[in-house]
Order: sequence, then structure tokens, then C-alpha cells
Amino acid sequence: MLSWSGLKKSLLLLDHETRVSLLEPEADISLTRQAQLLDISRSSIYYQKQVSQDDLIAMRAIDTEFTKCPFYGSRRMKVVLERDHDIDICREHVIRLMRLMGLEALYPKENTSKPDHLHRVYPYLLSKLVASYPNHIWGTDITYIRLAHGFCYLVAVIDWFSRYVVHWELSPTLEIPFCLDNIRAALTIGTPTIHNSDQGSHFTSPQYLDLLKAKEVAISMDGRGRCMDNIFTERLWRSVKYECVYLNELNTLADARLSLTNYFLFYNAERPHQALGYQTPESLYFAPTVLKNTTPTPSMLSTFTV
Repeated sequence: MLSWSGLKKSLLLLDHETRVSLLEPEADISLTRQAQLLDISRSSIYYQKQVSQDDLIAMRAIDTEFTKCPFYGSRRMKVVLERDHDIDICREHVIRLMRLMGLEALYPKENTSKPDHLHRVYPYLLSKLVASYPNHIWGTDITYIRLAHGFCYLVAVIDWFSRYVVHWELSPTLEIPFCLDNIRAALTIGTPTIHNSDQGSHFTSPQYLDLLKAKEVAISMDGRGRCMDNIFTERLWRSVKYECVYLNELNTLADARLSLTNYFLFYNAERPHQALGYQTPESLYFAPTVLKNTTPTPSMLSTFTV
């Protein structure tokens, strides 16, 4: 068991946002006491960062460029912002905005992010594994959604075999409740054999992992800096941005929720997918003839097919 002195040393390695993510609103310990243990002020739990109009403009441009080129890091992003969008900001400013947006370049690199030493990290289980039946493998991730005068965040669970979006949620902040609500709702629809995510504090939190363990789901996490580990979800974000978000003027969170509701209905039930032999995700996810296969064989539905 971690001693209090050991906990204090670990806390020194965590930034404020990570500490806030460790709070458990439904725990027996009050939020006030949890805040004291994590060495954060009670009032800061509810603080919302104010973002200037100039930063919102820069974030819209970053979102556009990152969706096209998710391998762009802060150095290339700074160059592209100045060259193509006439936005001249320093690299540190770009880094701050990308962190606020929850963006990290998809290329192998040294691990420069701060790990959450208070959360357990699980190994990646899907190397060369084939998604062989519905609910075999689920992937989840969070992405930034731009609004006319602000932004929000989208989390989704996607079934790797069928590309079916099992459930999704929106939130005005990056705090953990919307991720918990999303996985709870998804688990009422199906139960995966394996659940895969990145190593973000939302998905390594005890609150999140306990929901999976209760259903006896195997837990897999992407290796840091590995661009292919959650490729299906990354491809989903490209589709969402180009086919929905960028085609509509989303003024409010309610506008985003309505547009995304309509889009995911279309994506699941009507949009033919080339990788699925032009079937729809819904027809494959709920197909009665697709049975669980305990000895997967290579097929067009492997984890290497986007």
C-alpha cells in the first residue's frame, strides 16, 4: 500500500488537471476531504478556464490542420499556423492550446508527457490480433469539437469488428463524468471481450476500470507514442470532422448534440463502409449470423484494415 509520504511525492509529479481527474464524486469520502488529500483547493474543482477569442481562432485552425495531419507536433503546427492561417504564436502557446484540446501528435517519439503515477497502466493486448466478431474489441477515445464561440469534447466507444459506434457523449469540459456515463451506457448495449484505450487519466482511473472489471472485460492500453494502436477511433474522428462538424455551424453544445445525433444515426445505419464490403456498421454489429469465434483467422477485418 502506498504510504502518505509516498503519495505526497507522487503528487509532486502531477499537474492540477490530473489531480482534479482523480476526484471521485460518488466516493464515500467528501469532495472537500479528497481535495485536501490531493492538495488542491475546493473552489478550483469548479473553475473553468477562460479562452480568448484569438485563442479560439487559433484552436479552430489547429483542429483543421490536426485532422488533416494528425502526425503534426507543435513545431510543424506553429509553422503551418503562420504560413496558412496568418496566426503567429510561439511554440509554447501552440503546446498549451493543443493540450487544452487534448491533442497529441501521432508518431513514435520520446515520452515527454507526465504519467499518472497513481493509476495502473495495462499492457497493449491487440498486437496482430484480428477483430473476429461483434463485441470482440472495443476502442474508445476523446476528441475536440469546435463550436462557433467555444468548444466541447466528444467521447465514443467503437466496435472494431463492425465499426459500429456503440455509444457517445459530449461534455463542455474534460472532466471524467462524461466518460463514465458513456461506458456505463455502452455496457448496457453489449459487453466486449477486450476494451482498448490510451493511457489518459480518464481511462486509467479506478472509477472507469472498475466498470470494466465488473463485467470481466480484458483491459488493453495503447503504448505511448504508438500511432497505430487505436487507428479505428482516429479514423472515426476524421469522418466525424469532415462529414459533420466542418459542414455545420455549431453554435452551442445543444447544436453539436443534435448534429452528432443525426450523424451517428447515419454513420451506423446508412453509410456504407468500404472496409466492410460496403455494409453498414449496424447491419454487421447486429447480424444474427455473425457468431463469436474463439480461434480468429486473418480477414479483411483485422486491426490493420481501416
